[in-house]
Amino acid sequence: MGTIYEIIQENKGCQLALYGLGTETERFISENKSLANIVCLLDGFREDGEMYGYPIMPIRKAIDEGVRMIIVIARPGSCKAIAKRIGDICRENNILLYDVRGKDLLSPAQTRYDFTAVQGEFKGVLLEKIRRAEVVSFDLFDTFVMRKVYSYTDIFELVDSELKNRGIVIPDFARRRLAAEKEISKSNAPTLEQIYKEVLRGIGGSFLSAEELSEIEWTIDFETLLRRDAVYEIYQKAVNSGKTVIVTTDSYYRMDRIKKILSKFGMDRYERLFVSCENGTSKTLNLFDIVASQYDKNTLLHIGDDETADLAEAQSRGIDTYRIFSGQDLFDALGGLGTESLVKSLSDRLKCGLFISRLFNDPFQFETEERKVCITDAKNVGFLFCGAMVSDFTLWLKDRVKAEDIQQILFCARDGYLMGRLYRMIDDKMKSVYFLSSRTAAIRAGMGSDDDIDYVDSMKYFGSPNDALMKRFGIDIPDLDEDSRRQSILQKAAVQKNNYKKYIEKLHVTDEKTAMFDFVAKGTTQMYLERVFDHKMKGFYFLQLEPEFMANKGLEIEPFYSDEEKNRSAIFEYYYIMETMLTSPYSQTEEFDEDGNPVFAKETRSERNIWCFEQMQKGIVEYFRDYISLLPEAARAENKQLDELFLSLVNRIEITDEDFLSLTVEDPFFGRMTAIKDVIG
Repeated sequence: MGTIYEIIQENKGCQLALYGLGTETERFISENKSLANIVCLLDGFREDGEMYGYPIMPIRKAIDEGVRMIIVIARPGSCKAIAKRIGDICRENNILLYDVRGKDLLSPAQTRYDFTAVQGEFKGVLLEKIRRAEVVSFDLFDTFVMRKVYSYTDIFELVDSELKNRGIVIPDFARRRLAAEKEISKSNAPTLEQIYKEVLRGIGGSFLSAEELSEIEWTIDFETLLRRDAVYEIYQKAVNSGKTVIVTTDSYYRMDRIKKILSKFGMDRYERLFVSCENGTSKTLNLFDIVASQYDKNTLLHIGDDETADLAEAQSRGIDTYRIFSGQDLFDALGGLGTESLVKSLSDRLKCGLFISRLFNDPFQFETEERKVCITDAKNVGFLFCGAMVSDFTLWLKDRVKAEDIQQILFCARDGYLMGRLYRMIDDKMKSVYFLSSRTAAIRAGMGSDDDIDYVDSMKYFGSPNDALMKRFGIDIPDLDEDSRRQSILQKAAVQKNNYKKYIEKLHVTDEKTAMFDFVAKGTTQMYLERVFDHKMKGFYFLQLEPEFMANKGLEIEPFYSDEEKNRSAIFEYYYIMETMLTSPYSQTEEFDEDGNPVFAKETRSERNIWCFEQMQKGIVEYFRDYISLLPEAARAENKQLDELFLSLVNRIEITDEDFLSLTVEDPFFGRMTAIKDVIG
C-alpha cells in the first residue's frame, strides 16, 4: 500500500472527488490543492451546496463530470461502511477508491483462515471406536488438558523468573532444566525431583533442594492448566456408556499430583492411572507393554495427541488409537497465524499460549463443512482480539502514572468503565475515580466564548442544525437565529459549569496532580473539563486523533500510540472494535442538574446489546487476570506489533455470534451509527 500522495502522483491529472466534509477534508485540501485535480466533494448525507471552495454533488453526477478517483477522508471504520455503500458503482464505472491513508477500498478482503490443511478423523469416528472398545485410555497433557503457554518449556522460564524474584539466580536455568530431563529420559522415565537432582549436581548445589524446586515448578505449572471441554465430553460419554476408562500419560509428576490434576478438571471416574515416572518407563519405551499386560489389547483404545508416543507406539503393540489434535497442532497448521516473526520474549509466548488455549481448545472444530476457524461467543471475541492490547495498555498506564508522580486518576465515563476496573487489579492504592463525563457533558459546561462554539461547530454533525443543537447542547428551541443560538449556548454553559462543580465536590476530588483517561479522542473532553476543574490535568489516551488540531490548546496529552506509531500501524483501522467493547453498560451522561446529579441520555442500546459487550469485557478481564497472575512483573514486555496482529485477526477469523454481529458503533455527538459488520468488513 503506497501513501495517498504516491497514488495521486501515479495518477497525475486524474480528476478526483473527496468523500467527507469534515475538518480533515479541509486540511487535506489545503495540503494537496496544488497536487490534486479536485473536482468536487461527496457525502453520504448531503448532495448539494458548496464547502471549502468546491461543489458538493451526488456520486453519479460526479462520475458524469469526469471523476475517475475518489479519496475517502474518514476514520477506517467509516471507510469500510462507505466502501460498502459506493463500492459497486465504483467498480461498474472503473472508479478508483482509496482511503486517505492509501488503502485500496475495492481490493478483495483478506482470506479468512480455515482448516483445509488439517487432515484427521472426525469425532464420529472416535465415538464409533469407543462404542467398539471395552477399555478407553486417555492421554493427559495436550489431550485432556492443555497449558496457557506456548510450549511446556516456557514453564521453566516462569520458574526461573520466580527464583530470581526470591533472590536466587541459577545461571542458564531453563536450558539446564530441559537438558537434565532429556538426559535422564534416554534410559528411564524420571520424576521431577530426579530431574532437579541432576540440575543441582550440574551446578554444584543451590539454596533450594530438589524437592523445593520441584514444588515451585509444580505450583506454577498447575496454574497454567485448563481442561479441553470437548475431550471432557468424550470422556463423559465413554464413562456413561459403561466403558472402563484409564489414563496413560508420560509425566515427571508422581501419582498424587496427576490425581490432583484429574480431580480439578472432573476426570475422577477412571479405573487406573499409568504414569511413566511411577513405572520407570515411558510410552516410547515400555509403558504400553505394561498397559497391555493388564488389559486385552484387542479391546483397548488409546486417545492421544503425539503421533509417535501416542499413536505409533500403541499401534505397534496392536492397540487401536485415535489422534486428538493439540492446540499447538492446529495453530501450526494455520502457519502460526502470522505470529512467528513477532514472538520474541516469554511475555510474547504467554500471549500466544493464552490465544491458542482459547481459540484451539476444541480439537474437533476442523470438522465443519466450510472448515473455517470460528468464534461462536462474544466472550472469546474480547479475550482473543483485545486481551493482549488492553493488557499492555493497562500496564503502560500504571508505569506512566508512577513516573509522573500522579496522585489521582479520573477514569472518564464511559470508556473508563472497564479500564478503571483493570487498573485497580494492579494498583488498588492509587486514588482512582470513575468520573461521569462525556464529550457532550464537558462541552455543555465548558463553553465560554464564540470561539468555543466555532470550535464545536467545526466538528461536522450528521443531521439537521436543530438536532445538533439538541444533541450537543441540550437546547430544544427550533430554528433559532445565529445570535440567539450562541447566547442560549453560553447561558446554559454558565449554569452547567456550576452544576458540574457540585458533582465534583461530592467525589472529594482534590487539586492534586491529576491524570485523566480517555480511550481515543482529540482532547476536547479534557480541554473543557480543565475549565470546570480550574486546573490542568495529564491526559493518558490509548490514541490521540488529529493531535495537530489540538496543538495550540495547551493540553498535556500522552498517548499509548504516538502519532508516528499510529500512522504506520494497523491500530487506526481497528480501534473501533475496541471502542465498542470498552464502554459502560450505563447510559451516557449528558449534563448535571442543580443538585449536581447526573442527567443521563435515553438508552439506545437493547438489553441484548449490553449483555453482549459485557460478555466481551468478561473475556478481556479473564485474559488480563491470566496474564498478570501467570507472568511475573519483571518478565512483562510490551509488544504492540503482536497485539495489533491479534486485533487484526478479527477480519481473518469467522465470528458467528449473532449478538456481536448485531451491534452498532454509536457516536451520538456526531450523529453517526455504524453497524459492527461494516466495521469488521
